[in-house]
Order: sequence, then C-alpha cells, then structure tokens
Amino acid sequence: MNTTLTANKHIVILGGGTAGWMAANLMAAKWQKIGIQITLVESPAIGTIGVGEGSTPQLKSFFDQIGVEEHEWMPACNATYKNGIRFNGWSSRPGFESYFHPFASRIDAFSAPALFYNSIHRRKGINVDCHPDRFYLSAKLAEQHKTPIPDHNFPFPIGYGYHFDANLLGQFLANKGIAKGVKHIQGKVLNVGMQTNGDIANLQLDDGNTIIGDIFVDCSGFNGVLIQKALKVPFVSFKDNLFNDSAVAIPSPTSQPLRSQTISTTMKYGWAWDIPLTNRVGNGYVYSSQHCTAEQAEIELRTKLNLLDSEVAARHLKMKVGRVEKHWYRNCLAVGLSQGFIEPLEATALHFVQETIEGFIEANEKSNFSNTHQDEFNQQINQRFEGIRDYIVAHYRLSSRDDTDYWRENSANPHISNQLKRIVKGWMAAEDITQTIQQAKIQSYYPPFSWLCILSGYGIFPEQLSDVPQDNVAHKYDLDYVDDFIQRSSLNFNDHKTFLDLHY
Repeated sequence: MNTTLTANKHIVILGGGTAGWMAANLMAAKWQKIGIQITLVESPAIGTIGVGEGSTPQLKSFFDQIGVEEHEWMPACNATYKNGIRFNGWSSRPGFESYFHPFASRIDAFSAPALFYNSIHRRKGINVDCHPDRFYLSAKLAEQHKTPIPDHNFPFPIGYGYHFDANLLGQFLANKGIAKGVKHIQGKVLNVGMQTNGDIANLQLDDGNTIIGDIFVDCSGFNGVLIQKALKVPFVSFKDNLFNDSAVAIPSPTSQPLRSQTISTTMKYGWAWDIPLTNRVGNGYVYSSQHCTAEQAEIELRTKLNLLDSEVAARHLKMKVGRVEKHWYRNCLAVGLSQGFIEPLEATALHFVQETIEGFIEANEKSNFSNTHQDEFNQQINQRFEGIRDYIVAHYRLSSRDDTDYWRENSANPHISNQLKRIVKGWMAAEDITQTIQQAKIQSYYPPFSWLCILSGYGIFPEQLSDVPQDNVAHKYDLDYVDDFIQRSSLNFNDHKTFLDLHY
C-alpha cells in the first residue's frame, strides 16, 4: 500500500445487505489503518433482496482479505460448498440434455486437454466423446455429493464456490464490520445534499441528522438513490439481450443426500434454481413477465416442487437487468444492484460487487484518492458487464429448447454482440476455442474451458458423424485412463454433509 495516502477521508455507504457490508469490510480492512472513517447508513424499513444464494470461487478471497475462516462464517449462514452448476434441459440434443459447468482447478490439466482435443475433431465429424462431465473431477464430486475439500494427503486444491443464506450473510458481515469500527446508522434518507461542483455533499436523514462525507458508496439496490437519482447517471438496459425481468422464490425442506452443486433447470418461460443449504433448499424461477404472469410462474414453480397445496409463502421480485454508464462518477461509487445486474444464471452478482470494490480500492491507492483512474476503472467494469452478459446470452441463444414462444424467441434473438458471433462462428469452423477466446480478448471474463463446457455441453456438433474415428484421433487420449484417474481422485474427498457435520 502507498504509505503517503491521505488519511482524512470519510466514506459514507448508503445501504446495507451483502453489497453494503462487503464494501464496508473490505474498505475497513484496507484503509482503517491510515485513519479513514467509514459510516454505513441503512433504513430498517427497507428490506434486502436476499435471494442470491450462490457464489463463484472469488468469494473465498474476499473472506481471506477480511480475515474470516470458513468454520466461522459458513455455520452462521447455513452455508454449503458448491462444486459448480448443473444445467438441465437447456439442450434437447440426445445425450446432451444435461451438463455440468465446473470451476477451474489445477488437476484439470490431467484430464481436460482430452476434451479440448476431442471437441475439435467432433466438430469435424469424427465420432469421439465430447460430453464435458466426463473430463472434470468437479463433475464427479458433484455427482457423488462430495465436498470440494480434499483429504490432507491429496496435493491438488479444487476450485469451489458457496451456497448460503444471503440475509444471514449480510447480518454476519454487519457484525464483523461494526466490530472493525464501521459506524452503523439506521435511518431513512430524505434528501441528498449536493455541492456546487456537482459532487454529493451529504445525506439528510429522517431523524434530522445530516451525514457529511468525502466519498459516497451507493448500495441502495435497484433504486440507485445516489448514482442514478441524485447524480443522474444513465442506465443501459440489457432487455433486448436478456428477456428475464422477474423471479419468484419458494423455500423447501432440505434434501438428502446434501448436494454440492447448484442446479439450473429450464422452465416454460425461463429457468429455476435449486440451491442446497444446510437447513433448507432455496428454489426460484427466473422468468420473463412479457411471456407469463407472476401467478402463472408461481404455479409452475410450485408444481415443479410438488408444493401446490403448501402454505409456504412465495416471494415475488422484479429485476432491472443492465448497468449504469459509469459506476464511479464524481465522488460516488455504485456497488451491487445500484450499479447493474445480470440475471443470476451463473451467480455473478457478488463477483461484480467484490471486483468493483477491489478495483476502486486499487485505483484510489494508485492516485492518492483522486479521480485520475476513474475513466479506466469504468471502462474495465463496463467491459466485464458486457463480457459476462455475452456468456449468459449464449445460454439462451444456443438452446435447442423450442416448446414455447419464449424459447423460440430467444433462439432467434438478433441482439447478440459481435464477440458472441465470433465465438460461435469459430466453434462451427472447428477452431481451437482457446485461440478464439484469446483473439477476442475476453478470456478474463469467462475462460476458454467455460465456453467449451457450454458449447460441448449443449451438443453443438455435426449431426452426421463418421462411424469409425481416425486412428490418430481415437488414440490420442485414453478415455479409460481419464475415467480411472477421475474416479480414483474422487476417493480423496468426503461426503458433503459428513464433512460439514464433522468440521462445522
């Protein structure tokens, strides 16, 4: 850290929840030693969304940075481990009705190259196995309901995320932040005071208090009280790319065995999530309100869960899919739903939160709390939104489900980026997917193996295949060896529930 950083700054965060308290904890961990004050203001009358219950592996680094171990936060948040996501029903091609998207792990180097190699030749019409589930240890661990934490003698760490209760996580982080010295004020903002130069000056609360700050962090959710309403930063909608704008959530009793994967299953007008926690299963249906009503969506979800006659209440949510033009504008940083949202298909919400905060901290440390790197920061975050949007769009645009107008319109949607067109064109031309992604300069958003998993997992290959593979292709990789390697490796991992019960 730059030891000459200015220390007389007051950071005011508007909004709690997971985003607000992640910002408070990270900033406190990085900056309180140089005397920066942090105040978080939230209204007890304004609830949080609180249904985003999955993460990417990046969340582990967040807890590492704030000095919190898994054995402390996971039991407090009913958390479980996540090896990856299983996608059911996104493809109707025989043999490819379901596939698993893992997280990257070093041990994949022993098995995944066979999938990369075979996929090229399968696209040339040669009959070799290309279903991604066969080539990743994480898929086997998820299939066997195992934890991603290996026994001590197994020398390969496995990439993993988490499932958790979002409300409990927000409460846990609030307690941690307050313990670190973050000032917590409960109150409703009645007015945002402005400086003559256009910066934010203060927050005026309903109890008559005025909170003056130097830097303001907008974690006010879809309302965007500071970034969108006070500072008038325009919002860029993704509705032409992604149709889903609503969700309904219903919990159900915990399942046995305890799964270690998220499950995404297609529905008539969207898809349903299935997230296992230690005390319940989180279920939800993300759908397009242009194609079905909230009542229809709830009935369809209850039917799927066999809860039509249940008195368990459903939560209905509206989603604002897109992003602001500038995430850091003047003396305000937007974090979480106030900065934008891409539907939760790949659990990227907290990934955006963490990356935004970390990028803001880095930019300020390089410039001694000036706006020198503001444009560069905004460009990077916007590019990440666009890159992740393209990967999410690919799930819909490439799906072969066509039983409703919703799926037919998604498959025919002309609003796709040139980057996505380039990837699909390269795939169909049997190009090396790694080279294609590198040429498109988007490997930092979703790496080549992620694109390989969706494209091969959907079974996007020629229908006419040669009955007999060419010898040099058939014997390049011994798939029996791959099967044996993955199966034997999986013996070094414990049952998911047994592990949690024993350690946490």
